[in-house]
Amino acid sequence: MNAINGHERDISIPVEKGAIEGTLVVPLNAASIVIFAHGSGSSRLSPRNQFVAEALQQVGIATLLMDLLTPAEDSVDQYTAEHRFDIGLLAKRVALSTDWALDQPDWAEFKVGYFGASTGAAAALVAAAERPKVQAVVSRGGRPDLAGDALRAVKAPTLLIVGGDDVEVIQLNRQALAQLQCEKRIDIVPGASHLFEEPGTLEQVARLARNWFVDYFGSASEKAA
Repeated sequence: MNAINGHERDISIPVEKGAIEGTLVVPLNAASIVIFAHGSGSSRLSPRNQFVAEALQQVGIATLLMDLLTPAEDSVDQYTAEHRFDIGLLAKRVALSTDWALDQPDWAEFKVGYFGASTGAAAALVAAAERPKVQAVVSRGGRPDLAGDALRAVKAPTLLIVGGDDVEVIQLNRQALAQLQCEKRIDIVPGASHLFEEPGTLEQVARLARNWFVDYFGSASEKAA
C-alpha cells in the first residue's frame, strides 16, 4: 500500500482468547477513516479490498483493514465455516475496531465509515446501528440482509454495490434496501460477478465507494470522474 506521504503499520487489538490483526494506513492530514470488514473466509490481505483502500487513501482517507477473527478462530472457520456467519461476533469486532481507532491520540474527531464485503457487510451494518459516530457505509457484493432487524436502526447513509451477474445477491440486497430507513442507494455494476473479477469492474467499485465516502465525509478532495 501507498501511505500517500503518511504512515502504514500493523496493529493488534486484544479480544477474548487472542487478538485480531489489522493494517492501518494514514495519509498525511487525514481527518477520516474507513474500517474494512471482510467475510466468508477472506482477510485483510484481500487484494480487492486493498485496491479499494488505496483509492480512498489517494483522497486523504485513512483505512483500517481488519481480520475480524483471531488466528485460532480462523483456523477453525476454514474447516467449519462456523464463524463467518456469526454476524453478532463479527459486528462486535467491527465496533471494537472503531473504538480502538477513535481512542488514538488526535483521532477523537475523525469521521468514520465502514466498507463491508460478503458477510462483513452485515457485520458493518449491525455495528453502524450501534455506533452513531459512523457517517457512511458501503457494501461490496455483500449480504446486508443478514443484518436482520438492525437494518432499520442504521442512520449512516448506505451504498450497496452488487455485480450485475450476481442475480441472487441482487435480490437479497434489494430486500435489505427496502428495510433501511437511512439515506440509501443500490448500484449494480453491469457485467460483474460476485467477486468483481471482470476487467474494469473493481475500478467501478472503487470509484463508487470513494465518491460515497467523500460526499458524506465532506472532504475537499475532488470526486473521481
